[in-house]
Parts: sequence; C-alpha cells; structure tokens
Amino acid sequence: MTPALQLRDVHQGIAPAWWPLAPGWWLVLAAIAVVIAVLSWRALRRRQRQAALLRLFDAAVERAGSPAEQVAAISELLRRAARRKDAAAAMLEGEDWLRFLDDGMPRAVFGAGAGRLLLDGGFRSDVAVEQADALRAIARQRYLSWMRGA
Repeated sequence: MTPALQLRDVHQGIAPAWWPLAPGWWLVLAAIAVVIAVLSWRALRRRQRQAALLRLFDAAVERAGSPAEQVAAISELLRRAARRKDAAAAMLEGEDWLRFLDDGMPRAVFGAGAGRLLLDGGFRSDVAVEQADALRAIARQRYLSWMRGA
C-alpha cells in the first residue's frame, strides 16, 4: 500500500449541445407549427364568414328604402336566422317572438327596448330613422349570433 496516492476527481463529460435538435424535437416543432397553422386558418375563415354574413345583412337592409321597409327587412332576416335555432321559431308572433329573440341575450333588448318596433314597425308609416337604426344595431348582433350557430 502506498500511503501517498494522489486521487483525482472523476471528470464530467461535455454537456450535450442543444443545437442541432434531436429528430424527435423536430417532429414536436413541426406538429406545433401545423396546429398553429390550422388554428390560424380556422380563425381567418370564421372572420371571413362573419364579415360575409354582416355584409349580407347590411345589403338586405340597405335595399329597403324607408325606415318601415327596413324594419320589415330586419324582421324577415331575423325569422330566417331563427330557423337555424328552432324550426318552429319563424311561426312565433307578438310577445312570444320578442321573448324568443331575447332568449340568451344579457338583457331584454327586444321585449323592453328598441326591438319592440318589430311588432308593428313594418306596418307603420311613421317610423323614425333613429328607431330603425337602433333596431338594426341589436338585430344585427342577434342575426350574427344565430347564423354562427351560437
């Protein structure tokens, strides 16, 4: 036995480099890129569809001349959109129709607000432009939500 052996500590090897990446990490990055691309494409398509629906709504209302005709056009568009939610909804009338329109809204804008114009606004000759514009704003929101499937 030799009393004075000099022992040295074990050398650590060089840490593996993080670049270039292992093939598994390339697959993970590719999968993430595909997911991001698909989600971006779906969001773009959803925005394009929403814009097209709003253009359709606005064009139909613009074709109507007077405010009373605009109210009638809005009513027709809402009834068409309501069929997507419930096939029997287009047959509702009066307060039942307004309650159906308010269903799912944060507050009763049709039954207690500007939406009451839908009851007789299409048949009146004295509909104010401001009333028709207020109805148009809330009806546009409801139309879009039903056409999107919400």
